Amino acid sequence: MNLKFTKMHGLGNDFILIDAINQKDLPPLAAFCKEHSDRRFGIGFDQALILLPSKDADFRMEIFNADGSQVEMCGNGIRCFAKYIWDRGISDKEELVIETMAGIIKPVKAGEMVRVDMGEPVLDGPAIPVNLEGRVKGYPLKIEDQEFRITCVSMGNPHAVIFLNNLKSFPVARYGPYIENHTLFPKRTNVEFIEVVNKGEVLMRVWERGSGETLACGTGACASAVAAYLNGFTGRDVVVHLAGGDLKIEWSEKDNHVYMTGPAVEVYEGTVRS
Repeated sequence: MNLKFTKMHGLGNDFILIDAINQKDLPPLAAFCKEHSDRRFGIGFDQALILLPSKDADFRMEIFNADGSQVEMCGNGIRCFAKYIWDRGISDKEELVIETMAGIIKPVKAGEMVRVDMGEPVLDGPAIPVNLEGRVKGYPLKIEDQEFRITCVSMGNPHAVIFLNNLKSFPVARYGPYIENHTLFPKRTNVEFIEVVNKGEVLMRVWERGSGETLACGTGACASAVAAYLNGFTGRDVVVHLAGGDLKIEWSEKDNHVYMTGPAVEVYEGTVRS
């Protein structure tokens, strides 16, 4: 069976998009992602985005990690998802209504960029989920020889945000897996390591649940901006500098929604035997 896909990225956080509206017979996607996500023996990607019809929205997006696990939401992914739809004329709406496992998400054209209403951040521990009651801000978490202060946020998926002074040299790959899989997080967690530059800028590295360290994470940038404001480090408008580029994040006082603006790029189309 030959499966068509489109390779895309948002700030180097890369995806394959599979159009399941025009391709009806898909292989078992968890096994497919495990096999083809490898960067030496496969296509190479952080996540697979599946374009599906929706009864309640314009389209539905399902997301599979490189390890085959399915996740609720991806900020960089939904920008690529929207660009694919617009570029192919599948919809001419300036604002799309996308069904995800995290709820309804609305990407909007913003010139060459895509602006996404990511909804309200979830700050209550059990709802994130975290095995702690109430708001989790500056909670001490001991991992091997280090104690981290974590602030937890859900943007449809769970995040643990940690503020550091030495981000560039910090061993993300050493500590990321331990935090991701800690018993504190019943569904595992994404982990953001942040260095504050000033009231309007932060640097970020990310360990993504099921994918490892990636060049960018849109929901992680949103969660980090919320956490930075809650801890008094920044204002509500923040530029998040990631390894793959920049995202503009706004946590609106008017509606409590988080808005993310950034690029989406198509790389190539391909066909793989599945």
